[in-house]
Amino acid sequence: MMKCLEKFLIFAVLVTVLPSLVLGDCTCDAEEEENDRSLALKYKLGAIASIFVASAVGVYFPVLGKKIRALSPENNFFFVIKAFAAGVILATGFIHVLPDAFESLTSPCLPESPWGDFPFTGFVAMVAAIGTLMVDVQATSHYNKKSSGNNGTVLALGEGDDHGENGKPSNGEIAKSSAGLPLHTHATHGHAHGAISMEGDSISTQLRYRVITQVLELGIIVHSVIIGLALGASDSPKTIRPLLAALSFHQLFEGLGLGGCITQAKFKAHAIAVMALFFSLTTPVGIAIGIGVANVYNENSPKALIVQGVLNAASAGILIYMALVDLLATDFMNPKMQNNGWLQIGANVSLLLGAGCMSLLAKWA
Repeated sequence: MMKCLEKFLIFAVLVTVLPSLVLGDCTCDAEEEENDRSLALKYKLGAIASIFVASAVGVYFPVLGKKIRALSPENNFFFVIKAFAAGVILATGFIHVLPDAFESLTSPCLPESPWGDFPFTGFVAMVAAIGTLMVDVQATSHYNKKSSGNNGTVLALGEGDDHGENGKPSNGEIAKSSAGLPLHTHATHGHAHGAISMEGDSISTQLRYRVITQVLELGIIVHSVIIGLALGASDSPKTIRPLLAALSFHQLFEGLGLGGCITQAKFKAHAIAVMALFFSLTTPVGIAIGIGVANVYNENSPKALIVQGVLNAASAGILIYMALVDLLATDFMNPKMQNNGWLQIGANVSLLLGAGCMSLLAKWA
């Protein structure tokens, strides 16, 4: 009986003391680190240059598919590259962004009510994913209707021509598609309708990729600005040094994913340049903002925690949805991959490799 009582007392003491020891290490004041502002500033400037170059290389690399045949969207190898990029984006959402959001919104520095009464992180991520779905569907539907309307108008104009009987083009004459391409009718509208239908599908797919690319870039940019701000606000060389290399690889891999989508969307050259430059600048701009507010910024303040947590949770929801639905599901259910066993194996290995590499970076960033 005495032994049981002793064990119970020891257990009670441990239960009472251990939480106080853990909480004793947690304060809501700015963390005291070995600060060297002069050296930290040099690292920050190096991070701006390094991350900008890595981001630009990553996002522009898939665009080279126009020059390198192996990287062309029509090539099987492009599926493998895109699977790697999708794995990177998926791991970014699950491994990098979502845990940061949980850490911010469950911080003891926030008031217990309401932040301790409800799982806001998962809720915000869920709402962001549902919102992305709604935007995705509505935007695609709008562009499809617009595309169909244009095709119908052009076809009506072609049918109203006075080149043949009943206002229809005669045998061997040519109708014009919505893109201005010649369509041989051969006395019937079968070939013209078929060609216009195929062209409409192509336009619909292209518009779909454009919607995907723009939503994906939004999700990536939100996270990129936040991590840049966190790095720029730190005055500890010990913290910045590993982040410099890790975030460079982080942005390189994310750029590959975004660049692959930009390539498939077939934007015009100036639009590609603007989107790529915008992505490349987001983290460096975040670092610059962090440098500017380093003296007054406290990452443990309630306002900072709430803003970072909500934005990270929303970004995670967007990235996870885009990776699973718009990138992986679309490509892995594509007949081209379904009918090619070796391509499936290559894409699966590439997916796991991309997710694994990005997950490994979480050790440092």
